Amino acid sequence: MRAFLILLLGLLLASMLPMSATFADDTASAAAASVLVQTTMLRQGSLPRTITGYGSVQADPSARNTVMAPLAANVGAIYVRVGQQVPQGAPLLQLVPNPQTSALYAQAVSAQLAAAESLKRTQALLAEQLATHQQVADAHKALADALAALAALRAQGASGPTTLRAPYHAIVTAVSVSVHAIVMEGAPLVDLARPNGLVLLVGIVPDQAATVMRGDEADITPLGGSRSYAGKVTLRGSVVDMTNGLVPIQISVPPGALLPGQSAATSITTGSVQGYVVPHGAILVDDNGDPYVVQAVQMIAKIVHVHVVYAGGDQDVIDGPLDRAAPLILAGSYQLQDGMKVRLQSAIGHGATDPSAAKARH
Repeated sequence: MRAFLILLLGLLLASMLPMSATFADDTASAAAASVLVQTTMLRQGSLPRTITGYGSVQADPSARNTVMAPLAANVGAIYVRVGQQVPQGAPLLQLVPNPQTSALYAQAVSAQLAAAESLKRTQALLAEQLATHQQVADAHKALADALAALAALRAQGASGPTTLRAPYHAIVTAVSVSVHAIVMEGAPLVDLARPNGLVLLVGIVPDQAATVMRGDEADITPLGGSRSYAGKVTLRGSVVDMTNGLVPIQISVPPGALLPGQSAATSITTGSVQGYVVPHGAILVDDNGDPYVVQAVQMIAKIVHVHVVYAGGDQDVIDGPLDRAAPLILAGSYQLQDGMKVRLQSAIGHGATDPSAAKARH
């Protein structure tokens, strides 16, 4: 029995020896393990500082015009539609004098005839020395006043149907009346806009709007479109729009590029930001919400907390206690800790090479 136990113990010890060796090998392998990463060299440079805004295209106030009724009348015909481009002199609509306006015109004609007859009689009486020169002068003035009143009514269209025409090449942005409508003097009829006077009106939050200056370059992209157009800031508002809390900014639009009322996005360049330009994916955030990057210093991972000076989309500008000679780790950096060994999958950028490989070559 004792011999059997000794034999069994020997077998157990023999079976444990390979397992111990395997465990030791695994431990040694884990200690020598490294993380496969991708790197790029640090680069100092600059990125354009841009501000994004959204708005719609409309006519600049200096390029708008509203055609108004010159007198009380009825709308006889309308020749244009909203959105239509019309050349200079094109007919817009026809006005027909209403009965009251026709009566005023008839009274003016009658007053002019009466004033002319009165002047003729007064001049005849002066020849017979039955009237004075002052009376003749008064008769002349009465005739002149009657002629002026009649001419004004004729200019307004009181003598008959009048066709109102476009004062310049324009886009019809609004028609405020319909056929047979009764309009009073000064009532708005048709709104016009110059095609070369369109602007993109956007709203920017006050803190960002403070950096925008007249003349800043801007890229305009219609919503749903892929093509962009170049524009410039023509006006930076100095007040906040109480309806949305934004500062209005106007950007010039190239003629024929966009249509009135069309929505578009704009990216306004307000300057540049200097620092280390790095891919956005290289910046990580720790548990405290602080940004950091990982560098490969002699093939050892080193975590460096940084300040994000400017977030530009695919690339950011950062600043911090960085080692300019050490590559910046991209892919795989999220699983790294200080002191971990790394090996390079590939290098991005000029001079981003594996230091160990470089030593091997030399």
